[in-house]
Amino acid sequence: MNSRRERGNRAALFDGIEEGGIRASSSYSSHEIDEHENERAIDGLQDRVSFLKKLSGDIHEEVDTHNRMLDRMGNDMDSSRGVLSGTMDKFKMVFETKSSRRMFTLVASFVVLFLVVYYLTR
Repeated sequence: MNSRRERGNRAALFDGIEEGGIRASSSYSSHEIDEHENERAIDGLQDRVSFLKKLSGDIHEEVDTHNRMLDRMGNDMDSSRGVLSGTMDKFKMVFETKSSRRMFTLVASFVVLFLVVYYLTR
C-alpha cells in the first residue's frame, strides 16, 4: 500500500509539475501569440496612420485651392460691383432729370433693342 501511495503521491507531484509546465508553455505560447497579434495590430495602425496622413495632405491641398479660387472670385465681385455702381449712378442721373424727351428716347431705344433681339432669335 505504501508503494501505491508513493506512486499516487509521485503521480500527483509529477502531474502538478507537468500541468505547471504545460501551463507555463501555454502561457508562453499565448504571450507569444499576443505579441504577434500586437505586431499585426501595430502594422495595421501604421498603415491607417499613413493613409490618414496622405488623406489630410490631400484635404489641405484641396482647401488651399478652394481658398485661392474664392479669393479670385471675391476680387472679381468687387470689380463688378464697382462697374455696376457706376452704371447705377448714370441711371440715377438720367432718371433724376425731368426731361421727358430723354426718358422717351431711353424707353424707345430699349423697346427697339428688345424687338431686334426678338426677331433675330426667332
